[in-house]
Amino acid sequence: MHIPDGFLSPAVAVTTGLASGAMVSIALVRSREAFGTRRAPILGLTTAFIFAAQMINFPVAGGTSGHLLGGTLATIILGSPWAATLAMTTVFVIQAILFADGGITALGANIFNMGLVGIWVGWWLYRPLQQLLGGSRGRLPLAAGIASAISVVAAAIACALELAVSGTIPLNVALPAMVGVHILIGIGEGLITAGVLNYLVKVRPDLLPGEQPQLKNWVVPVVTVLLIAGLLSLFASTWPDGLDSVAEKYGFKNKETKVVEIPTPFADYKIKGLDEKVGTSIAGLVGSGICFGIAFGVAQVVKPKNA
Repeated sequence: MHIPDGFLSPAVAVTTGLASGAMVSIALVRSREAFGTRRAPILGLTTAFIFAAQMINFPVAGGTSGHLLGGTLATIILGSPWAATLAMTTVFVIQAILFADGGITALGANIFNMGLVGIWVGWWLYRPLQQLLGGSRGRLPLAAGIASAISVVAAAIACALELAVSGTIPLNVALPAMVGVHILIGIGEGLITAGVLNYLVKVRPDLLPGEQPQLKNWVVPVVTVLLIAGLLSLFASTWPDGLDSVAEKYGFKNKETKVVEIPTPFADYKIKGLDEKVGTSIAGLVGSGICFGIAFGVAQVVKPKNA
């Protein structure tokens, strides 16, 4: 659902950019209590995982693919929608600047849709669902899976509204088209979110809020992220994602432009001059490492001085 340059009007791009910037600024302050010395690395690990997982597009019906957004998952692992805002923003900034994934002028909209909407809708739904299902930690994966699936549809609605206001496609066309395909993608999001949290609840509960992380046991999580970024990413579906599929079907794909061109050796998750698979693997590993480093650095800056 990464919006490229050219799909949004300047007014919509600026408005969503200002809204996202304001929320990120608030998140830098409000997330301070989420990061003590032992929990700060989890922000880095979660950010790296979301980046790696977003590289893997999975097929849905009609020759369309989707990928994990991860807002709800990040919120639950980090225990704070504000901390998740920092993680997701880091991912989208790195994707746009280093990997040409999502337009620079549309960066604010991408943060708003996939980050803020995905985070807050998932968070607001997850807590009452968890209580409705009994409130036990064993029900956490199911509640989170349902909430994350709905959050994807909410993000798609936000994207459709932005496209319509920009004059790119009429709302009566954009809304059913975006919602229809993202219901299917949301199912995938829900299954992935539930699967990851089911593993954490049963095997690594120390990585969830309320527990002290066992830092000596970081080998498996780190290796998992590296395998996803460097190996599983090679098997991603090549079908267009939900937004690209809608753009091709309804004739506004040609509006995609490069308003801001940033030279990068990792554009489209490839490296010029290298075999495509080798380039993708290296790009995934480098991107995950950068996301971890930046997010971990942010956690060190914003954590309380006495942590």
